[in-house]
Amino acid sequence: MLRLLCTILCVIHVFTLISNAKGQEFTELEMAHYREKIKSMFYHAYNSYLDHAYPYDELRPLTCDGQDTWGSVSLTLIDALDTLLILGNHTEFQRVATLLQDTVDFDIDVNASVFETNIRVVGGLLSAHLLSKRAGMEVEPGWPCSGPLLRMAEDAARKLLPAFQTPTGMPYGTVNLLRGVNPTETPVTCTAGVGTFILEFSALSRLTGDPVFEDVARKALRSLWKTRSEIGLVGNHIDVLSKKWVAQDAGIGAGVDSYFEYLVKGSIMLQDEELLSMFLEYDKAIKNYTKFDDWYLWVQMHKGTVSMPVFQSLEAFWPGLQSLIGELDSALRTFHNYYTVWRQFGGLPEFYSIPQGYTVDKREGYPLRPELIESAMYLYKATGDHTFLQLGRDAVESIEKITRVPCGYASVKDIRDHKLDNRMESFFLAETIKYLYLLFDPDNFLHNSGLDFELGTGPSEDCVLGAGGYIFNTEAHPLDPAALHCCSRKQEERRELQDILLNLSEPLPSPQDTQSQETDSETEPPIMDPSESIALKPGSRRKAPLLSCPMQPFSARLAVMGQVFTDGT
Repeated sequence: MLRLLCTILCVIHVFTLISNAKGQEFTELEMAHYREKIKSMFYHAYNSYLDHAYPYDELRPLTCDGQDTWGSVSLTLIDALDTLLILGNHTEFQRVATLLQDTVDFDIDVNASVFETNIRVVGGLLSAHLLSKRAGMEVEPGWPCSGPLLRMAEDAARKLLPAFQTPTGMPYGTVNLLRGVNPTETPVTCTAGVGTFILEFSALSRLTGDPVFEDVARKALRSLWKTRSEIGLVGNHIDVLSKKWVAQDAGIGAGVDSYFEYLVKGSIMLQDEELLSMFLEYDKAIKNYTKFDDWYLWVQMHKGTVSMPVFQSLEAFWPGLQSLIGELDSALRTFHNYYTVWRQFGGLPEFYSIPQGYTVDKREGYPLRPELIESAMYLYKATGDHTFLQLGRDAVESIEKITRVPCGYASVKDIRDHKLDNRMESFFLAETIKYLYLLFDPDNFLHNSGLDFELGTGPSEDCVLGAGGYIFNTEAHPLDPAALHCCSRKQEERRELQDILLNLSEPLPSPQDTQSQETDSETEPPIMDPSESIALKPGSRRKAPLLSCPMQPFSARLAVMGQVFTDGT
């Protein structure tokens, strides 16, 4: 009890110090210094992967070789592609984008994680596709609604669709890219593995015009929503066939985290009130049952009793997510709690016991995760407080001092003594480096407030793209909502034109028909057979006319200093 009291007093003391001092002010020269340092870190890791690990998925930095981890698709290259552009390297972006088109094939007999393939491969290819024109690549007519990287993303996503063929619509966790779901595959998957598809899959549907991706993602979300407990919480692992909860711990960390993230980001990207209302309902339950002194614990999903009084490093995304819905005060307090843990160890252990103020046995590692840096980026945008730049500085110095080795950067096996592990996950280049760089680069095009933009090509030349409001998927791949609107608008216009042509293709009634209609109001006018229509292919069905109301113009909800206002303000 005395140790717990001392820990709480220590946290309060550090929080007070951080709160009362707005943080050391960083000059423009210092900001530029850290941008260059972060670039240097990226290229040390990236070149080490190219020299020692390509075409394997990931680098093993201690033995200077590579390994396949998530599907044998040169994953680090896909994950790092948009980071190259964000750092300003157009030439290498173009080279790698072309290389991936020539070498990556998803028709392989490999068991792949549905979740990881979606966020890393589909998300990475979608982002690269949407950024390809900015990178100086020659794009085909109709971009952003078509393109080789988009077709690759669609191909990868189609390999995942068999996983969604369950009675509930919730997907299996693993799929064979060539053969589909193995008959012996376990039906148990984590909550995030069910609810983390709406960003990538809706983007695919709206860019390509094929609704199947968004449909399966929404069905999975709605099915999962119906399984929440009587107190409004969801557990950690669920049987996708029976809807029975296998692990009933409720929290915001591992196994659940990105489900909540995608409800918020999906509501913003798609302007979708249903997704936002789902999150707000969860948010009430999370505050009521899991929040204690600005920490978030794990509780039993039906009773709300504490099951694990721990902080998990994956939870560190939460303050950034809170900033997107305007809950800044709570976000700041929770962030400072997490920052004290970072300063205690020089990184975030996977699990941290809040009562003991120390790591949890066998959960002492730090695999170079980005979540706290991600939150720092959002909160710095929202507040301008240089305390968040201090976290960035601390992260750069810690990663350089503790994890740099001759062949890249190594995960930390034990944050207490800084022993290293022989792995550099692809998210180090996709997320950690990217968020660090964006934290110190307030003028980066991804922070665009609408002053800069580009136009589509061909039929999409009237589309305004890249004007800001990018939504990061959970692997930090930015998606442009304007591109989704552009392509879906074109599809609506095509459908409307088809309907107009259908009406024009109907024969005018003869005088006898007109006289007959006057005498018998129930008689239907003759309609041409669909096969004779100039607007439909033989065998196609005629659709009901669209509403005559003009379609609403796209208007992204305002993001002011990092806060997205979701009401009518």
